[in-house]
Amino acid sequence: MSSRLQRLWPASLLGRLTLVMVAGVLVTQLAASAIWASQLRAKSQVEAQSAAQYVAHSAAGAIRFFRSLPPAYRSLIIQQLREMGGTRFFVNLNHAYVPVEQIAAHPLADSVIATVGSTLKSDLPNSPGFRLAFAWPDKLVVAEHDVRLNDLPNSWVQHVLLLQPDPAPILVIQTEIEPGNWLYMAALMPNPYFLSSSDPFAWDRLIPQGLSLAVVLLLCLLVVRSITRPLAALSDAAAAFGQGHDDGTQPLPETGSREFINTARAFSAMRERIGRYIDDRERLFISISHDLRTPITRLKLRSELLDDEALRNEFEEDLDELDMMVKGALQCVKDSDIHENPAEIKLDALLGRMVRSAQLAGHAVGYTPSGVTVRGKPLALKRALGNLLDNALFYGARAEISVSEEPGWVLVSVRDHGPGVPEDALGSLFDPYVRLAHGREQNDGGMGLGLGIARGVIEGHGGRLELSNHPDGGLIALVRLPA
Repeated sequence: MSSRLQRLWPASLLGRLTLVMVAGVLVTQLAASAIWASQLRAKSQVEAQSAAQYVAHSAAGAIRFFRSLPPAYRSLIIQQLREMGGTRFFVNLNHAYVPVEQIAAHPLADSVIATVGSTLKSDLPNSPGFRLAFAWPDKLVVAEHDVRLNDLPNSWVQHVLLLQPDPAPILVIQTEIEPGNWLYMAALMPNPYFLSSSDPFAWDRLIPQGLSLAVVLLLCLLVVRSITRPLAALSDAAAAFGQGHDDGTQPLPETGSREFINTARAFSAMRERIGRYIDDRERLFISISHDLRTPITRLKLRSELLDDEALRNEFEEDLDELDMMVKGALQCVKDSDIHENPAEIKLDALLGRMVRSAQLAGHAVGYTPSGVTVRGKPLALKRALGNLLDNALFYGARAEISVSEEPGWVLVSVRDHGPGVPEDALGSLFDPYVRLAHGREQNDGGMGLGLGIARGVIEGHGGRLELSNHPDGGLIALVRLPA
């Protein structure tokens, strides 16, 4: 045995140092990988449980919604949702349970299904039961008579269930909402690739460890200088491309080690694909802008033919607002900030229109004109105050709006006459997707985002949004804007 080990032991100093360093790094990495894999599995389990509870709560809300609808209206609502681009779930109605071909057994997937099932039973204790499964998109049956996902129109599922180029497992929930009527719901998890991300030995995690070993070998073989120059060229090219100074016409030199040559080729291909994508996106934006502006312009021209000046002004204001919303939507898609020039805003006109719209819809809203003017972004401020008024009408039946002034501030108060909010829960109302029990009962279609959006807009104006309970009942949303 000793003679065999001596034959394997390198005779040169370079070989021995290389073997010792590689073995030391390898042992260290194996120990660290074992600890990291354990932590990663635990983290993936916690994240999957949290995501499963979120999906289950959303599914329970959707099931309650469809149960509350008359049977004749359910198909109409589903069709409207599909035409609008879908929701969190792909929803269908069947007369019986649709068999689903499940993915291969996986402990994390089984844990998610168990959590979703227990959460649904907790949220909907009177339901007859739920059928849960994970399935791959190409094998997913979505309706009776073996109708598969690939048979559906792309617009129904491309933003809900399909991910390109890599498919992700789809969670399917089926329950009988009444005898002979089954509700079919399918959705992706918040992290669609949660099964892949939980694997500590995936290639994308093993590659960095292999690269570290390669670096040790390269250092031992004294080729640092031969690889630093092409790496510097790649870094400069990446920095220039990231800052928009590289038009992609200068190719990276394909010299040095094999690993760098492959990296340079991959970077060049990636740079070319990104350039094509940016060009295609710009052309798409121009087309969208043209297609939307043309009907808006036609409507503006037709509004000029109205004899009623007040009605004409209302139409022009609505069209200007629609034009601004189109610009804002396009800017959002471009990952840019929505640019809306600040202007002097007459609160009586802004709030008065909101109050009249609410009253026409049958709501009781009280407002006394104040003659106060603030400076801000009209559309953004209208969105924020509109969210507060909508919340007050949803959860408090009637609302009162008042405007006052104090040194340095303009105060806009929106009060509802609902049950109010527990003091310890006031701070959590701004968190995304947080809705109290009373809110879910009054408006089961909400998402719990309105207050957070309103606070962001108001803080963007340099103001504050404060929530408090009124002594006589109800919730007060107090908006402080710089005078």
